[in-house]
Amino acid sequence: MQNIFPAQYSTLSATALKDYLIEAYHLQPDTTCKLLIRNVSDAYILENKNKKYIFKIYRDVHRKLNQIEAEVELLNILKANGNSVSYPIKDVNGKQIQQFDAIEGIRNGILFSFAEGKVILDLESTQLIQLGKDIAKLHQSTSSIKLHNPRPVFNFETTLAGPLQTLKPHFAEMPVEFKYLSDVADRVVKKFEEFDTSKFSYGYCHYDLFPKNFHFDEAGNITFFDFDFAGEGYLINDLMTFLNHYFFHQLNNLIAKEQAEKDFEVFLNAYQQVRPLTDDELKAIPFLGITFHIFFLKFFYDNYDDWSNTFLTPRYTKHRVAMIKKWEEMYCNF
Repeated sequence: MQNIFPAQYSTLSATALKDYLIEAYHLQPDTTCKLLIRNVSDAYILENKNKKYIFKIYRDVHRKLNQIEAEVELLNILKANGNSVSYPIKDVNGKQIQQFDAIEGIRNGILFSFAEGKVILDLESTQLIQLGKDIAKLHQSTSSIKLHNPRPVFNFETTLAGPLQTLKPHFAEMPVEFKYLSDVADRVVKKFEEFDTSKFSYGYCHYDLFPKNFHFDEAGNITFFDFDFAGEGYLINDLMTFLNHYFFHQLNNLIAKEQAEKDFEVFLNAYQQVRPLTDDELKAIPFLGITFHIFFLKFFYDNYDDWSNTFLTPRYTKHRVAMIKKWEEMYCNF
């Protein structure tokens, strides 16, 4: 038998996947399959005349099997509770996770229901109200469960101290920028000492609630998807990630500051009609934005070989640090 040289990231054949998935899920014979996104995980879109699906292939270096099992468990619970999410579909044998012996080793995959509708970036008040209420209902489910398998935990160790320790070599030639990140991280931790975090709602956050991760259908109904980063933490992390939508919209001159503030207020008020927040939770939302951006700098660094090497240059890194400074200036009153 010929020895195959080891690889760390292969792309599974869409043609072979199509044949496999048609058989495994008894999909219609006319189903097509094509690569949609090649990223830290890969996503394929499957379509036939009646239905669409998303098939997602994970990489072991990014998500271990037990973490994927936890994601499946979470989505099953959300679906059972009436939350509108893209959910894992069972194959003909009742399995929700497929395994493939790829060049780099076992890769796990899930066939997801398709989130009907489309992404809307410029949200009207009615859409913001629906979004606020639906995220609050999502949190009603995620705050009252404990999954059998682990998911990432979002705390100051995993979003500030750990990432800064990992990133230190990356900033060897950027000492000014690294000092800023270290200092601002310390200020965030000190700021949280002012808050009564014992009353903060805790549970499983989506942690990536940008408009790219939920679709509105023609009737205005929302379906949430891409729970890849879902993990345990303060639930206001999800409100913070949505605030980032308005941050980037302002940076790109797509919305005025006043309108952005008004829209986010509409969203927050709608959320609180279902799940009230304490004053400290509301005050804490902006400071978690700094933890979010430092966490994702580490994520870019961790995945340099297979994904971020096309953009993670010193220039880009300095740009991201400048962006964190901008966030602090716009939202954080230390």
